[in-house]
Amino acid sequence: MEANTSSKTGEVPSLLANVEVSHLDGFDTTSTPLPSPKPVLHPAPARMRPPDRVAPRSEAVLPAFDSPFNPPGMRSGHPVSSISLPSSPTGFEPLVAPGGDLHERKQAMPNAAQEPAQHVRFVQQPHKLMFRSQPIPGGVPTHGVRRISSRTMNRDKRYDSFKTFSGKLERQITHLAGGGVPASTPEEEELAQGQGEAVSSENVDRFFAALEGPELDKLKSSEELALPADKKWPFLLRFPISAFGMCLGVSSQAILYKTIATAAPTEFLHVSPKVNLVLWYISVVLMSIITAVYAFKIIFFFEAVRREYYHPIRVNFFFAPWIACLFLAMGVPPSVTTQLPAWLWYALMSPVLCLELKIYGQWMSGGQRRLSKVANPSNHLSVVGNFVGALMGASMGLKEGPIFFFGVGMAHYTVLFVTLYQRLPTNATLPKDLHPVFFLFVAAPSVASMAWAKIVDEFGVGAKLAYFIAMFLYASLAVRINFFRGFRFSLSWWAYTFPMTGASIASIRYATVVDNAFTKALCLGLSLLATLTVTGLFATTMVHALVFHNLFPNDIAIAITDRKMKPIMELQESGKDDDSLSGSSCSKDIEAGATAAVAPQA
Repeated sequence: MEANTSSKTGEVPSLLANVEVSHLDGFDTTSTPLPSPKPVLHPAPARMRPPDRVAPRSEAVLPAFDSPFNPPGMRSGHPVSSISLPSSPTGFEPLVAPGGDLHERKQAMPNAAQEPAQHVRFVQQPHKLMFRSQPIPGGVPTHGVRRISSRTMNRDKRYDSFKTFSGKLERQITHLAGGGVPASTPEEEELAQGQGEAVSSENVDRFFAALEGPELDKLKSSEELALPADKKWPFLLRFPISAFGMCLGVSSQAILYKTIATAAPTEFLHVSPKVNLVLWYISVVLMSIITAVYAFKIIFFFEAVRREYYHPIRVNFFFAPWIACLFLAMGVPPSVTTQLPAWLWYALMSPVLCLELKIYGQWMSGGQRRLSKVANPSNHLSVVGNFVGALMGASMGLKEGPIFFFGVGMAHYTVLFVTLYQRLPTNATLPKDLHPVFFLFVAAPSVASMAWAKIVDEFGVGAKLAYFIAMFLYASLAVRINFFRGFRFSLSWWAYTFPMTGASIASIRYATVVDNAFTKALCLGLSLLATLTVTGLFATTMVHALVFHNLFPNDIAIAITDRKMKPIMELQESGKDDDSLSGSSCSKDIEAGATAAVAPQA
């Protein structure tokens, strides 16, 4: 009401007339109310000239950035746009200085327009009045302003369920950097929750029901992934624990050429110890790279590591890093060191013992992960670590520790060997077709023969017994060439290298005791075959990694959900026919599929 009254009488509203702006730095106004209606104008600097035109009546003339009225340190070479201020809904009359009238103010306007304008002046507009504030030379302050970066807005939230911090750390870093975090919509939260359903740690049957293939790495057609299948996942999510198989193959070659350079049956080859030195350094570099990458995966995608640990095949590869370290310790060149400290053996065997207590206990407890349910050829990795540790400890002069691990390994190897041979009807993990992981059958008896020979200090009857078992298994697999055809290249092919190299080293030890032409030819042939296999696999791995870029495909094994889902295409087709009946038919199919998956296991 007051604004409307003042508009009719031509007076300035009392709220605007009493505004005090003298305390604002940089605001061009006088410290006291104007004594006269004529505006007070400051003289312009010599370098400035009058404007070529009179500013329109709808604009407020603002001082230049180089104006002397700007405070020191506030000049900027970057223009800053003015901030438009909305007019009052009731409208404003032109501002008149106290003590003057509107007629005198209008007479002062033409004279003031001929000089450089240094004040913010408001002039009358018949119908609309636009206010423009004085620009801030230092730029618009960012304090307290939430900015949403394009990276934050475009971040794919479908991988958050696999991240260690579920995306919280990334949002905190973005917030500290000055960017705001957009609120998630209900649709996005529902999508992230539905796609990130974790597999129950005890429900090992879910892996068997959702996956297929010799390594349980292929998704069945009736399943749906928790991660996008049409997009390449982050590298750390695609980096599996089975990559340590490369370390096993290369580091075992370092031990092989250390043995060839020093053993009597192969001294006629005159192999230089430098070959062992080069292979050992390559093994150290490879081990360091793979360990660093997987350590980053543990830090940023711990949920993916947890799923690998509960996978019935992948869990056995958690022994591979420690076995590879044992190989590096046994293959160390004499030029680097000739005596290893005893604490190193205890440090490397402690995590092996912890893993064995966990996994062997599950085999024996008779629960969801009993041996008859999860037995597969990759379980040999959880057994062969005992024999490798016994061999290294006996080589260092230890007594009780090597015997302990040898006894534990021999007991569980016997049980595993019988279980894999029996092929119980409830054992659904043992595939019908042979695969490179089947060569792990050869690894355990080969290393066990050398470990027992080192413990008793002779290659006697016990060592020969284990060696002959290894040779028989090697021959039985080698003659079945057709069973190893038709498989795409993957990291599982490195399972050939370690058992073949172990058999070659055991043959050299045996040829030292039984010295004849046959044993020398045998150890030479097996060594050459193992070297060619490792070389070929190393070259193929580099080609697939650097040229084809398909060495690490999407790791399907860790992206299954806890529910059995119907294929997306079938759901879409059923939805086109009848939307009201699609939900009921989908639920019936899900219940039927779940009943069919549980029935064979009952």
